[in-house]
Amino acid sequence: MLRRITGAFVAVAIGVALVAAATLLLASGRAKVPDRFAAAPVVVAGPEASTPGMPFPPARPWSSADAQTLGARLASLPGVAEAVPDRTFYAQVSGHERDRPEGHGWSSARLGGLELTAGAPPARPGEVVVGEQVGAAPGTAVTLLTAAGPQRYLVTGVVAAPLIFVADDVAAGLAPGVSTIGLRLEPGADAGRVAADARDVVGTGGRVLTGDGRGALEPRADARLRWIGMQALTGTAALGGFVTVFVVASTFAFTVAQRRRELGLLRAIGATPGQVRRMVLGEALAVGAAGSVAGLLVGAVLAPGVGRILVWARLEPTTFEVRFTVWPVLVSLAVGPVVAVLGAWSAARRAARVGPLEALREAAVEQRPMGWARWVLGAVLLAVGVALAIGTAASDDAQDGATFALYSAMALVTGVTALAPAAVPPIVRLCRLPVRTKGGAVGLLVRESALTAARRTASTAAPVLLTVAFAVLVSGMVHTSTEAYAAGRAADADAGWTLVPQDGVPGLSEAVVAAVPGRALLPTTGYVDVGNKTEARSVVGVARPDLTGDGVVVPAGSGRRVGEALAVVFADGERVTLRVTALEPDGSLPAELVVSRDTVRRHDPSALTPAIQLGERIELPADSGARVVDVRTWAAEADAEEDRLVWVFTMLLIAVSAGYGAIAVANTLLMAAAGRAPDLRVLRLTGATRRQVTRFVLAESSLMVLIGAVLGGAVAFGALLSIRAGLSEQVGAPVDLVVPWPVVGGVVGLCLLLAVLAGVATSRRAWVDTSRQAE
Repeated sequence: MLRRITGAFVAVAIGVALVAAATLLLASGRAKVPDRFAAAPVVVAGPEASTPGMPFPPARPWSSADAQTLGARLASLPGVAEAVPDRTFYAQVSGHERDRPEGHGWSSARLGGLELTAGAPPARPGEVVVGEQVGAAPGTAVTLLTAAGPQRYLVTGVVAAPLIFVADDVAAGLAPGVSTIGLRLEPGADAGRVAADARDVVGTGGRVLTGDGRGALEPRADARLRWIGMQALTGTAALGGFVTVFVVASTFAFTVAQRRRELGLLRAIGATPGQVRRMVLGEALAVGAAGSVAGLLVGAVLAPGVGRILVWARLEPTTFEVRFTVWPVLVSLAVGPVVAVLGAWSAARRAARVGPLEALREAAVEQRPMGWARWVLGAVLLAVGVALAIGTAASDDAQDGATFALYSAMALVTGVTALAPAAVPPIVRLCRLPVRTKGGAVGLLVRESALTAARRTASTAAPVLLTVAFAVLVSGMVHTSTEAYAAGRAADADAGWTLVPQDGVPGLSEAVVAAVPGRALLPTTGYVDVGNKTEARSVVGVARPDLTGDGVVVPAGSGRRVGEALAVVFADGERVTLRVTALEPDGSLPAELVVSRDTVRRHDPSALTPAIQLGERIELPADSGARVVDVRTWAAEADAEEDRLVWVFTMLLIAVSAGYGAIAVANTLLMAAAGRAPDLRVLRLTGATRRQVTRFVLAESSLMVLIGAVLGGAVAFGALLSIRAGLSEQVGAPVDLVVPWPVVGGVVGLCLLLAVLAGVATSRRAWVDTSRQAE
């Protein structure tokens, strides 16, 4: 009895630990106030834009004239010492491409309370203040990479922060638009009152941010990483909850099967089905409550270490830190009892149907391992899983695709688990366990035991099924999708070579574009008023003979007409009236709005070209910040960072399911030791040696791993084939099915290793127990 309770307790505690760690990390995912606004208690930001077509757009900027007017009004408010417009533009020191590619005007340093550690502020063009990590002393020269191209700057000063500052008038030319105005307050001024006065001044033309609300000003790269991290943690929490219910349900189903005689005895002495059901659910509730407390403590200990791993893997920005709040604690304490009761519900119903005669049976043989309800449930879940897998391949949204993939895996695994008792006999017969010569009774006993107790065998193999299915399906889907999209990009390219930025450089400068003939797109962001809100639109500048001046090309499905006027606010804050010159089929344009390169460059001096398609290979200077690669390499590297993050996310999910599943395998096999006692006693009485008993337990453990691996692999490969077909149709090119066999082999090997270790422990204990009984 204690062994069964301990097994269920371990299953619940591990699941709650996963959920506790994930929810604690989720609760810590709030944006952090950038250090460069630390000395500005109140910050006024441009109007927030909705994002129908692109994530994490910057706030709509004000023009230089509007920012100057607004800044003067804000500076006149009571308690305001200074209103400082913050200008941000692309700049990075050559040789330090890993630093944040961001420059500012020198006055912005006051918003962060930064002071020079050496030298003097920049006062004229060609002068710069750099961070200490550059290692440049005042009076030396550095090469600054800008959107115009590499330029030599004289270092006049050094600050402790890894930032770049130029003279304010130089910054105004590099970033004519202003998205934020920081307010430095007089000593003793009330930030709340100043913020209220600022809201009256700004009205609907901006946002006033104070306290933690200034976290909305974090860099877009950090916001993107934080969003990706939140998706990973949400998926992990969802998967942890699913795996917990799955394993706990299998565990309680297994314990009920082992307790049929005990439950039959209760029925024989007058217990009603309701009393038996309440007893099983009461045990589950108690085990769940105890497991919640233990799991919460373990999760709280693990959360900081996992947070550091997320930062190291670049799934979270460097500003991420774990904060302990109340709601994750309450959720974790509630998860254990709820999950345990849900997992035990089916087992409790089955326990209530145990008849009084079960107590009189010396041996119980399953008469009906599969009922019609189980057949229907399994078939429906398989159909839902396949449909979601196809939806994953057809989705053009990364978040929707990841959601479909996770739900698909859950439905497929649950469906195959429901149908597993029907699949166990054919798999066992195909295994052809040895039944001849010395020790043949071992193989015969293992095979016949599995065949006569298909439901028990399926319950024992369920954790392996879960682990292998998730590993094969998720890892194979990610790798196959990555190869498919790379093949599609390569097929769409009309050139053999591509010019791309060097590592750490976000794009190609105008100097490189001017020196290299080829197709070069210049992306930026535009803002369009739609009703009473502002929408951010992706804009691309191209060199087309039919696209000059203020003309714009839009998709045919946009609802626009040729000749129609379209007002767009660009990065410089200027509102420009464009004229629709052409409509092109949906999906054929590289952005929502296509204009001339001159239009983009005129309004966004910091815009960068992501790549240039070349007709032939060329040689470039070493300091150009660019390199030439073949089109297949470019296709593979185009989303390399996205692919890396997705793969890290995938490995996180696999680690959760594989780690929990492998532990559940060992836990279930250890719990099964009591159920194997009669078989071991028979072996001992017929003259079996200790080695033969060990071989029996190891053979049974290995068989469970094999059954789970076969069922899990079968369902995963079936889903992967449908995904490959959908991807081939989507990209218009043949797609190879890619399965990372090392990952799959590692997962199966881990399950087998823990099963063997559990089998050895079981055999030793069983030998001691049977020896005592024999005496």
